[in-house]
Amino acid sequence: MIKGITHTRFGFTVAILTATTTLITFCIAFMTPPLAGPFCASGCFDYPYHDIISRFPRDYYWMYPTMLISLLFILLMGVIHQQADPGKKLFSLTAWGFALLSAAVLIPNYFLQVSVIQPSLIGGETDGIALLTQFNPHGIFIVLEEVGFVFMNLAFLAVIPVFSGNRGVFRAIRLTSLIAFLLTVAALVFISISHGIRREYMFEIAVISIVWTELILNSVLLAVVFKSPIQAD
Repeated sequence: MIKGITHTRFGFTVAILTATTTLITFCIAFMTPPLAGPFCASGCFDYPYHDIISRFPRDYYWMYPTMLISLLFILLMGVIHQQADPGKKLFSLTAWGFALLSAAVLIPNYFLQVSVIQPSLIGGETDGIALLTQFNPHGIFIVLEEVGFVFMNLAFLAVIPVFSGNRGVFRAIRLTSLIAFLLTVAALVFISISHGIRREYMFEIAVISIVWTELILNSVLLAVVFKSPIQAD
């Protein structure tokens, strides 16, 4: 981190908001299990998913704070970039770029679900719904989620060199980011080997769970960094 004082009130606020919003969203999403695909036990929706209108807005509540998480993540990476040592700004800028890519994928993906799918079903416009809806376990929505959260995971990986030194909080950020990346790679490899192209939403659930956990932990750790005047090594 930057030589000298590393605390910033704005960074602390963003970190706390990111951790809190992610935790709340994680809980809401956990209480909204998928009603299609391999993990659905009863009341499942099948192709062409024209009867999913009964699940609006209940199954879409978690998407609104998820869009906010993407915006907060951009701000969080921006604060890190501003605070990084001049010689390490290439890493922080790369992380910020991955954050932008993640938001560019995830925000339109979620906004499409809440603003296009339901009005189309109400109007009887069902063409293309099956490919776009979140209820399709191998549809466009699921794939874009996977890509968006992988970008978020890569952002934390890229920012690891910024937190060099022996400070405990820096080591914790590095370790959390590295473990999350390795778990993401392991999940993709294992699920791909086990299920091939028929992995449905299994990797999506895995990468979201890994990245949200990573985001909560690292946001708390970053709040500690931004709150206290820690001297870099």
